[in-house]
Amino acid sequence: MTGDRALILDFGGVVTRTLFETHDITERALGLPAGTLTWRGPFDPANDPLWVSMQNRKISERDYWMTRTKEVGQLVGEDWSDMKTFVQRARGAEAELVLRPEALDAITRAKDAGLRLGVLSNELDLFYGVEFRKRFPLIDLFDAIVDATYTKILKPDPRAYEQVIYEIGLPRGACVFVDDQLKNIEGAAAVGLPHVHFDVTRPADGYARALSMLGL
Repeated sequence: MTGDRALILDFGGVVTRTLFETHDITERALGLPAGTLTWRGPFDPANDPLWVSMQNRKISERDYWMTRTKEVGQLVGEDWSDMKTFVQRARGAEAELVLRPEALDAITRAKDAGLRLGVLSNELDLFYGVEFRKRFPLIDLFDAIVDATYTKILKPDPRAYEQVIYEIGLPRGACVFVDDQLKNIEGAAAVGLPHVHFDVTRPADGYARALSMLGL
């Protein structure tokens, strides 16, 4: 297979493990007692009403995470005003700690097969920071990175998808976009971009489907 097809990935939650999955790492990094962080998002929505509000589109994804950022900052006696502080303090310098094993496998398989690779994120550098991205394993394998931190165009705005399709340089029908947020999947559908709604509780299934759609 040559570079006539492309896998386009959201970053947070798809390429990386979610903060819900790494509470133990966060608690250790911040010196919090085990079990302090109880919000679990999609892993336990019944006990995370703020997450449910986001899924019902009463608040934005950024609103959700800013609330959690401020809450965790208060737990350590600090005033955190941006998600980058949360991510960097919670996960430190070990970028590989948050890489999904399933993402590592899928990205490597896709690259070895000659597929083009893209990232379409609403907050890659906004949340993780430039230095974190530079250290992140596999980041150099991506042919295009479209980050709303700089474009200011958030998914599900059609222009976000059109931009990454343009930068990938292939017809949209030759691409598969993967995202864990339904509203972003609906945005892809609206512009005719083939897609997979990624379930963070079943990451292997999502990657298997995306690679299958690309002939792998």
